[in-house]
Amino acid sequence: MHEAICSQMEKYEDNHLTDRESSSSTSTDLARELAEAISPVFAVEEITTGIGGGRAIRLQGQLLTDSEQAYSHIAAGFRRHGYTAVLRQQNGRAVVIALPGIFTHKPTRDYPAIVLFVLTVLSMLFASATAQAPDLAWILRHPLSGLPFAGTLLGILVAHELGHYVMARRLGVAASLPYFIPMPFNLFGTMGAVIRTRSPMRDRHQVLAIGAAGPIAGLVVALPTLIIGLLLSTVQPIPMQEGILVEGNSLLYAALKFLVFGQFLPRNGYDVFLHPIAFAAWAGLLLTALNLIPAGQLDGGHIAYALLGKQTRRLNRLAVVATAALGLIWSGWFFWTVMLLLLGQRNAEPLDDVTPLTARQKAFAICMLILFVLLFTPIPMILL
Repeated sequence: MHEAICSQMEKYEDNHLTDRESSSSTSTDLARELAEAISPVFAVEEITTGIGGGRAIRLQGQLLTDSEQAYSHIAAGFRRHGYTAVLRQQNGRAVVIALPGIFTHKPTRDYPAIVLFVLTVLSMLFASATAQAPDLAWILRHPLSGLPFAGTLLGILVAHELGHYVMARRLGVAASLPYFIPMPFNLFGTMGAVIRTRSPMRDRHQVLAIGAAGPIAGLVVALPTLIIGLLLSTVQPIPMQEGILVEGNSLLYAALKFLVFGQFLPRNGYDVFLHPIAFAAWAGLLLTALNLIPAGQLDGGHIAYALLGKQTRRLNRLAVVATAALGLIWSGWFFWTVMLLLLGQRNAEPLDDVTPLTARQKAFAICMLILFVLLFTPIPMILL
């Protein structure tokens, strides 16, 4: 998963706004100047200064042209006065909030991201080797034994995060390199990665594009490697012994197994015994599905917000209830219930939250939510 992009305007106002007029106070004259600057595209009906006890200004009224064109004009006019424009819709009326200052980002060092990446590589190699032989001496003698699994899964995760990074930079949203999270005693050796963003997204199209770019890029790597891994795997009788870990089926995963083996598995006491490459690709699909949960700061939350706007708050609460209910059949979902309670109740809101998606963009967002359904695995793992 990656870090929320512009989840709270207050956060960016505190940390990323360069205030050009810190020595002066908000005045009625300035508010009128801002209203005059946007008058060709916005009919101001009400002005409120000193929003939040500060220098922010609220202008309420009606848009006189297409919201996308209007926002471009408003943003440019406000920028000349050292303000950043936020466009919202409230009770059928358009609201423009002028935040004092202009969003900027300072160059940062990416050494921590590089160090964490190296540690994650070592962590994943260790976790994969431990799954083969939980003997430290053997692992030290065979340090690269976990390379097929670790290399495959890492390739999927890197593709996922670079999808977010490249799309963000392409759209002019400042973003850091991905920060990977090593976890050597986790089955996969990592908890994924986050990307730090240093400027807000302009509109819902950017929210959708950046949110969807990661899962799509990850799947471009995951699906071919899964097919290759399945071809390297074998179908065998399920051993009648304890301690066998069986991976769960999603609709897409079950379909790919049928494509390769010509039958739905497990079946009649037989199942596919996964090659490390296949297991890593399966894990990549699982992590992609978790990221596509339509809630909060997850990729699916960005996609859902781009499509539904404020109505996504209901999905945030529903996701908590759903994962808690699923925890009754697989205890790992309780962890996600806690995560969604802590991180999944706020969505990434763009500066222009009025301009809707186009019909094609809405269709794309719906397809991404359908992809979540195809990848979702109700019981990810079973220990026999």
